[in-house]
Amino acid sequence: MEALHSGSNVLFLLLGAIMVLAMHAGFAFLEVGTVRQKNQVNALVKIICDFAVSTIAYFFIGYGVAYGIDFFKDAHVLAEKNGYDLVKFFFLLTFAAAIPAIISGGIAERARFYPQLAATAVLVALIYPFFEGIAWNGNLGIQDWLKTAFGASFHDFAGSVVVHAMGGWLALGAVLLLGARHGRYHKDGFISAHPPSSVPFLALGAWTLSVGWFGFNVMSAQTIDAISGLVAMNSLMAMVGGILAALLAGKNDPGFVHNGPLAGLVAVCAGSDIMHPLGALATGAIAGALFVWTFTITQNKWKIDDVLGVWPLHGLCGAWGGIAAGIFGLETFGGMGGVSFTSQLLGTLLGVMIAAAGGFIVYGSLKSTLGIRLSQEDEYNGADLSIHKISSQPNYDMK
Repeated sequence: MEALHSGSNVLFLLLGAIMVLAMHAGFAFLEVGTVRQKNQVNALVKIICDFAVSTIAYFFIGYGVAYGIDFFKDAHVLAEKNGYDLVKFFFLLTFAAAIPAIISGGIAERARFYPQLAATAVLVALIYPFFEGIAWNGNLGIQDWLKTAFGASFHDFAGSVVVHAMGGWLALGAVLLLGARHGRYHKDGFISAHPPSSVPFLALGAWTLSVGWFGFNVMSAQTIDAISGLVAMNSLMAMVGGILAALLAGKNDPGFVHNGPLAGLVAVCAGSDIMHPLGALATGAIAGALFVWTFTITQNKWKIDDVLGVWPLHGLCGAWGGIAAGIFGLETFGGMGGVSFTSQLLGTLLGVMIAAAGGFIVYGSLKSTLGIRLSQEDEYNGADLSIHKISSQPNYDMK
């Protein structure tokens, strides 16, 4: 029975890891559908290469920074408990690798390829696991202090702040240091539109991410006996809340509609295990509207050329999710309790500050040394031809 229970946990978490791994295809196609056609190949190559670099960085350094665990042991030791610790690494790796996948959407169409891989290595090896260890492993005693001072530690069940807000705020530094795409904004105030190259691909990416998210959230229980249908229901309600809010606030725009479920799911990650479904619906709806509003402001008023809107979607909606867990997770609002609004606020702010500082330090250092931006000519020709020497749809000789 013990072997059966252990094996069941391994299979459970492995399925979760595979579902989150599939989300990286969602990141890829969301970007493919949003960028111009001359940058579609680059989007696909970036995501898969970022995942490979993330695996190496997290295996050799990042996982140890977060949890103090390494894999430099004999294989028969690693395979104990049916290899549960190895599958746990795989599962948490897929979370870590989401960081560069998120950033990729913000810096699309003008970032150099290899400097971005270098940034991925540093972020996944050091910056992300530093906060991951604080939030999920109690490193530095910050969680203990929050619990003593405010009655509860910082609660982030599936990563609204640890993964999404971190990714979004790291991306903000990269986007600002890169600057806007050439021709996007003009001195006379005119803004050139760059509409999505393929709404079907964009929709495919959004659907793939939404389906995989139920592995992201539900399987964060990490053992089969801890699984909760409440997490699944809350994820569903936040998803549809985000869709409907984005539909209304975005005035039927398909780009907003398909990012709406992602905004809701980003926001509900933190409190999906403790909220009432109505609280999750409200959390998702607020996130959907927040995304539309902040995306419009950043693009049109602040002239921040964040191509996929990853700072509004992940950075701001993720931060909202961390705070929302301290509101709708309270018993007053029908939640399970065991959370503190103050702890949620402080934990969220800590994650935001670490990510924002890390983004400017890493990308600022790369900008002053290797350079992080394509030349104007390469950007005009498109990253596909400039970097990969092939377009997404080659013009074959039909004679």
